[in-house]
Amino acid sequence: MRFAFSVFSAAVAFSIVAFAIPPAGADEPATARDDSGKVLGDPAGPLTPAENAEKEARQACKVDLCRAFHSKDTSGKDVACHVIKSWRKEQLVKLVGKLKVKWPYDGAHCSTDLSVKRSDLVKAMSEPKAELVLDKHTVACSIASEKKGATDFSFELTPTVTFENGKATKAQAHWGKIEAPTLIKSALWTATAADNTVNILSGSIVEEVNEFVSKRCDEVKDKWAAKQ
Repeated sequence: MRFAFSVFSAAVAFSIVAFAIPPAGADEPATARDDSGKVLGDPAGPLTPAENAEKEARQACKVDLCRAFHSKDTSGKDVACHVIKSWRKEQLVKLVGKLKVKWPYDGAHCSTDLSVKRSDLVKAMSEPKAELVLDKHTVACSIASEKKGATDFSFELTPTVTFENGKATKAQAHWGKIEAPTLIKSALWTATAADNTVNILSGSIVEEVNEFVSKRCDEVKDKWAAKQ
């Protein structure tokens, strides 16, 4: 779930980047299957060896998160893993297109070191009402461009999610420090400051969290349920 939060924030950041430095001559959107427009969706067609390796690493982390979310036992090791998520250009075209923004670059990837207390995840799902307060995490991203080369940026966030009866009902990213080229940093700072003030993204984040806990966890239920 924490990873879902991070990559959703990264996807929002990509949309802001598209506003910040739009080059001329953007390509037309590529066709992709419906799930490819999801923050955590796979690209259409066969995965490359690198994409497969990323997916396997994320799946191991996802199993640990889902096991904790769907357990009533607060004992056991906390969740900790290094996770990478890459998006192909056609995925980003579709993803940021939902915000009426064109994506004129190539692919991108983000990474974060995930750290979540197992007991906090168990309580979030088992108690009538609980607030999950996560540690500060840094998400590092790189956007590829054949014309301009790679553009790197990073941002911090310290998310909180309120759960009621096993469902996320409210969330806030609590954006922090941003490291990026001037144009990107300016755009990200303006947007993230606004979100910190009025919590624009709460509904979208809640939707992503609930989808992760239900649909995404169901995808690997045979792995986490067997070890409960």
